[in-house]
Amino acid sequence: MKMGDPLLLRIARPVVDLADPKLRKLIADMHDTMAAANGVGLAAPQIGVELRVMVFGFDDNPRYPNEPPVPKTTLINPQVDILTDETEEGWEGCLSIPGLRGSVPRSTHIRYHGIGEDGRELVREARSFHARVVQHELDHLNGVLYPQRIADMTKFGFIDALFPDSDLAALETDR
Repeated sequence: MKMGDPLLLRIARPVVDLADPKLRKLIADMHDTMAAANGVGLAAPQIGVELRVMVFGFDDNPRYPNEPPVPKTTLINPQVDILTDETEEGWEGCLSIPGLRGSVPRSTHIRYHGIGEDGRELVREARSFHARVVQHELDHLNGVLYPQRIADMTKFGFIDALFPDSDLAALETDR
């Protein structure tokens, strides 16, 4: 789904039945979609499913070549606790907004929890880019897209204009 689709602006519903076989298929589809698009995270509404499910993580990623690995994770019905008042600006892109990047302020230290793919509760703390990715995906579950968080709109635009010497634009062709 691309920015402009009303589904991306709605609050996703909690997953009620963790044993539903459709949930396993959804999670597999999300991981495949994220990998095929060189994404670092994906929320179920981005593929047209209005459920509180997100996947994220990578070892290395061509869209964010300077960022450290983030553990590959599935979170069902996630919640985030902000652990600091400190925020940091950072460039974000989105598979639902191809070809654009914006500088978004995010909390630098969070704790997230939810149900993992194995059905067990998962609790982790995250900092820096890891924390940014989780907050970005949680926003999708709450009907918020990253441009709504940009404080300085002069730091929002097309990748090839913002970073003319970068190969990033070629990785985000219009899907």
